Amino acid sequence: MTKLGFLSFGHWQDVPGSRTRTGAEVLQQAIELAVAAEEVGVDGAYFRVHHFARQHASPWPLLAAAGARTSRIELGTGVIDMRYENPLAMAELAAQADLIASGRLQLGISRGSPETVVDGWRAFGFKPAEGESDADMARRHTDIFRRAIAGEGFAPANPHMTGTTAMQPIQPHAPGLSDRIWWGAGTRATAVWTAEQGMNLMSSTLLTEDTGAPFDELQAEQIAMYREAWASAGHARTPRVSVSRSILPIIDEETQYYFGVQAQGAQRDQVGILDGARSRFGRSYIGAPDAIAAELAQDAAVQAADTLLVTVPNQLGPEFNARILESIKRDIMPIVDAEVVPSLA
Repeated sequence: MTKLGFLSFGHWQDVPGSRTRTGAEVLQQAIELAVAAEEVGVDGAYFRVHHFARQHASPWPLLAAAGARTSRIELGTGVIDMRYENPLAMAELAAQADLIASGRLQLGISRGSPETVVDGWRAFGFKPAEGESDADMARRHTDIFRRAIAGEGFAPANPHMTGTTAMQPIQPHAPGLSDRIWWGAGTRATAVWTAEQGMNLMSSTLLTEDTGAPFDELQAEQIAMYREAWASAGHARTPRVSVSRSILPIIDEETQYYFGVQAQGAQRDQVGILDGARSRFGRSYIGAPDAIAAELAQDAAVQAADTLLVTVPNQLGPEFNARILESIKRDIMPIVDAEVVPSLA
């Protein structure tokens, strides 16, 4: 484990107890949390992307604004639903956000997840081609996007203006962005495909398959298969792998008030049906920091990954979440590192 980040879904709602009541507040607070996280030494600020929901949506204004307010922290997504994206427009927007952030963008993308609407991507003007599924369309959009950010030309130049008919790439170009694209994989087979494509692996708090093995072991198997496929594909660079976890240390009266009861109960994996597939959901880690650290040190997937993304309860506000992240960075990760590293040696 080399990097610690947070992942915010960006929920907002005007209900009792919420400190994030409007769309404006969720965006402003997300930027504040990115700044605060950088100040306490957290390595990444990642934002979930959902459409037709009171959550974070199209991420480009937020990523650009956070990039302008910070200097070190990685800025990413987890994940962008590629069924909704015009890949060339996305390539322009991603390049601009990355340049504003001086090359700190880490973009998680995927086929998407269950939505609050039916086929919302159709309302955005997209539909699968003949013989395609929506998942195929997402991968087609991804292929075009990745070729575009790599500098491939997509439109012939006007010879009357340029003196050439050569194919022109999108502008501006963000050097290195091609190596900072992650695919959100929910199964072992998708992880293998991700490695073959040369993308980093982003694995969530759920897997859309279930073998009966504990979540962390199944996820660790997914990571192992990914790394084996990466090596077989012969890619030159070393890939990155992230896993997400719900981690809530009890550190003061406020965290005790919100999460103390949950800390008393047994925290186990859950199995259910998601989008028609039997899925396994990872447990939450709630309790005293030292107890959480000892449990995370035994989490097989946390040991296998290089980046840990902590899902945050963003409706409790940036100050609350900054305290949570500071405790994880200060009180939990040093113990996890001390216990994990010897076990891997």
